[in-house]
Amino acid sequence: MPEIIPRPCPESATNHLISEGYKAALARIFAARGIQHRDQLEHGLAQLLPVSGLKQAGEMAVRLADAIAAGKRLLVIADYDADGATACAVAVRGLRLFGATVEFIVPNRFEYGYGLTPEIVRLAAKESPDILVTVDNGIASVDGVAEANRLGMQVLVTDHHLPGDELPDAACIVNPNQPGCSFASKNLAGVGVMFYVLLALRAELKARGQLSEAQAKRLPDLLDLVALGTVADVVKLDQNNRILVQQGLLRIRAGRTCAGIRALFAVAKKDPARVISQDLGFAIGPRLNAAGRLEDMRLGIECLLSDDEDAALLMATRLDELNRERRSIETDMQETAMAVLETIQVSDNYSLALFEADWHQGVIGILASRLKDKYHRPVIVFAAANNGELKGSGRSIAALHLRDALDLVSKRHPTLIKKFGGHAAAAGLSIDGGRFNDFVSAFEAVVRELLSAADLRQKLESDGALDAADINMEFAQQLDEQIWGQGFPAPVFDDDFQVQHQRVVGARHLKLRLGKSGQLFEAILFGQAEPLPDIIHALYSVNINEYQGRQSVQLLIKYWE
Repeated sequence: MPEIIPRPCPESATNHLISEGYKAALARIFAARGIQHRDQLEHGLAQLLPVSGLKQAGEMAVRLADAIAAGKRLLVIADYDADGATACAVAVRGLRLFGATVEFIVPNRFEYGYGLTPEIVRLAAKESPDILVTVDNGIASVDGVAEANRLGMQVLVTDHHLPGDELPDAACIVNPNQPGCSFASKNLAGVGVMFYVLLALRAELKARGQLSEAQAKRLPDLLDLVALGTVADVVKLDQNNRILVQQGLLRIRAGRTCAGIRALFAVAKKDPARVISQDLGFAIGPRLNAAGRLEDMRLGIECLLSDDEDAALLMATRLDELNRERRSIETDMQETAMAVLETIQVSDNYSLALFEADWHQGVIGILASRLKDKYHRPVIVFAAANNGELKGSGRSIAALHLRDALDLVSKRHPTLIKKFGGHAAAAGLSIDGGRFNDFVSAFEAVVRELLSAADLRQKLESDGALDAADINMEFAQQLDEQIWGQGFPAPVFDDDFQVQHQRVVGARHLKLRLGKSGQLFEAILFGQAEPLPDIIHALYSVNINEYQGRQSVQLLIKYWE
């Protein structure tokens, strides 16, 4: 059973924020997320970290400016997730804005796998580019860059993933996580890195007198794409990333967004004028990701690049259809996984690794995430791939750095993992088809060394009890105005309630009326039809519910006991 624990909240920071004008409830929430003064919540573009701190960004800008002046052909090598798709769209739109001749290709995950592989390089060579620009990949593409060099193509790498032991021999690398980079935010998404490269390029072109003021002012118009990719990639929302997201949201709300994002909002039945950061992660991102999961991310990128409203809507409609198909596949896979897990004692394992021959390679990451959330253990799910390989996608809990764990497995069993890469929370890998059981044992052994039994007990952090007087529309709107996400979690509260009324809606949800301190509050509990007892202790968030054009405050029950 999960344990509700209070989120640590420094009293000095809370008091200082109150002295700066914040109400006590908001001050506690911000202080618990590391905010000590009002300036840390500023979201103006002037507060962005300077591009000068990003290693080799200036050098890459010079190379790109020279290429534009010489009329060289650029080819962007994209990735097949939402971050890669938005990074590609930002690269293509931005470079074209500055006068470049640029096209793109994106690897089909089922044919080529991830990143700038030698096979992708040879495919790219058929387009006769002078320069390859990677987005959201490339830092681990040692062989791919070597192949490009052999074929006479220069490679510029923009990426944010953690580097391996060897860096590729690229002409230039911009990655905040590469050795020697002093950029203060190590959490830029791939799309954020590409946007920063364009900031450096804009400065370089202006210094050369090769950019009009009108062109320069249009670069921030790409921030809608930056916001989408940043939220969808679930990178930590430090202040720099929150600025990028907030600036993108402001443009979307004002109608200053590209046709593709408008179309994705339309098929998701969301009003872009009232978008919040969670909409990007839960409504727009999955529809964009569906193309890369089931077919080819080219469809998603073309949607983001389109300036034709009708064409963008047709593509977004197809993306919506793919997302529905993805959800159906995911449901089937989850049912199979649950049946398998019922045959073992999950509590005896520190990790979970699963494989079924008919599982869809494009959906295994989502399944791993669902199982990680349910069992609070690192999970890797495998599917059959080409050449007798198994492709795995993993998700991890906060206590285990997944990429480092795979690195340790690889060092101890040099022939077991063919390749791997990723982050602390998510990673991908490939193994030979006949070595699944070997991997299960090796991974479990490493995870047991790195985790304690206490790490496997799920802890639900709470911002504590919320005064009944604070549960109102003004407070809910203030919460909606903030940028919540990975590393800056949306606030949740816990308290005792009397269950005054309850009824089942939609066959499997409970619509509730809860009492606290003499006041009644509307609430919803998703995924449960069984009635609640008269008194519950609930973990909940404060949301704005809209029904038939009327807005009201609603508590969303996350967990109860």
